[in-house]
Amino acid sequence: MAIKKILNYKTSNLRQKAAPVTTFDEALPSLIQDLEDTMYDAGSQALAAPQIGVNKQVALIDMGQDGLLQLINPEIVSTGSEMASELEGCLSVPERYGEVERSRAITVKSFDLQGNQVELTAYDDIARMILHEMDTLNGILFIDRMHKEVSAAELEAYLEDE
Repeated sequence: MAIKKILNYKTSNLRQKAAPVTTFDEALPSLIQDLEDTMYDAGSQALAAPQIGVNKQVALIDMGQDGLLQLINPEIVSTGSEMASELEGCLSVPERYGEVERSRAITVKSFDLQGNQVELTAYDDIARMILHEMDTLNGILFIDRMHKEVSAAELEAYLEDE
């Protein structure tokens, strides 16, 4: 188990665009494992490599019953026109939450660990997590897209409604 420190947006290089993965070697599965261990240790469902200090276009998303989605050099193929504003937070932006508007449907192409291109269409929460992590890979944080910050009291009320 390799739990890494999650970088804070105030003290890190999270504002840089991550470099694409160019070599699909034994270091890549190790990075994916570090992301998985760190993500679950933090109680999260998604994590991008820059958040643990690795400047690579790699992110991991827990899709529940559908398993772990590994995004390597992801690119958006298309987005749906229907948008939804939902509450978001980020491990690298502790104790801040806010509403962010994102597309409810996306198609993304990416690579698997062997360097084969894969394409996935995702909806609702999974689409939101993919877009959130892809922003992180591009040096954009949710606070840059946030249209309404949510106070601690509003967050508590929101969580009670869930």
